Amino acid sequence: MVGYIARRFLNFVLLVLIASSMGYFLASIALSPRGNYEAANPPIPKESIDAVLNRANVNDEVPFTTRYVKWAGNVLQGDFGEDLDQNRVNEEFSRRVWVSLRLLMLGTLLGATIGVIVGVVSAVRQYEIFDRSTSLFAYFILSTPVFLLAILLKFVGIKFNDAIGSTFFFTQGEYTPGYIGSSLGRFGDRLQHLILPTLSIALGSISFYSRYQRNTMLDVLSSDHLRTARAKGLTRRQALFKHGLRVAISPMATFFAYGFGLLIAGAAFTETIYGWYGMGQWFISAVAKNDINSVSAVVTFTAVLVLFSGFLADVILAILDPRVRSRA
Repeated sequence: MVGYIARRFLNFVLLVLIASSMGYFLASIALSPRGNYEAANPPIPKESIDAVLNRANVNDEVPFTTRYVKWAGNVLQGDFGEDLDQNRVNEEFSRRVWVSLRLLMLGTLLGATIGVIVGVVSAVRQYEIFDRSTSLFAYFILSTPVFLLAILLKFVGIKFNDAIGSTFFFTQGEYTPGYIGSSLGRFGDRLQHLILPTLSIALGSISFYSRYQRNTMLDVLSSDHLRTARAKGLTRRQALFKHGLRVAISPMATFFAYGFGLLIAGAAFTETIYGWYGMGQWFISAVAKNDINSVSAVVTFTAVLVLFSGFLADVILAILDPRVRSRA
């Protein structure tokens, strides 16, 4: 078991290095920082442009290998360099990463937990009212683009506030600027700002996981080992919880890792629509500014999250499935 985890962790580290390097390579060939200055009026001297680009290590006239070696060496030391405005990327990263993690982790936990529960109950109560209603809701949410769902929730929140004559759902920012009150009051203020953007992420996840979990659970309910358990005298509930549930949940551990990548993509729209200045919104603005170092930092962050989710999924699968432990 320890050897299996060690191998998976080494695989995680290697894939992070490959993914971050590919992100830097693609950003370097797709973005043109020089173009930000060449169209200026009056024209900026080439020497001045080169000085700015060299300071950020994004001068396209310097060989890519030279720039990559310098960038990789700094990143291994925890330094993502400077953006084109000569601000430290690390400072912007450290400010925005907790914004995104707060939104992503809460949306992920809610979405995965509720989605799995809904999927299990839907399978056990197949074709009943609960199953049909949750299926209809899930298909509606899955067919709605992430940005449209976020806008619809924002609209509903505004209408709800108008109906009660007070602001319960906040639709812009992660907190109220200049808020004066107790620590509990500040926590409540942040929580109110968190509701709608978290829902826009969690609703998609609930629909996503519930459909997959329902299908997996139906396969388990018709499996031979569950019928054997019933034949040995176990009740349907006992057979389900002792033998069926673990088998049905195991594939979700792997599925979670891939689904997390979709959440990150959706978070970019959610953060922009709700005015949360997190990693997704930073990525969009960095691409617009041809900021290679900032884009590379976001790609590295995304790679670490997705691949670490995959690593955790492998560990959880090894815990749930004895066959994985025996092969390890």
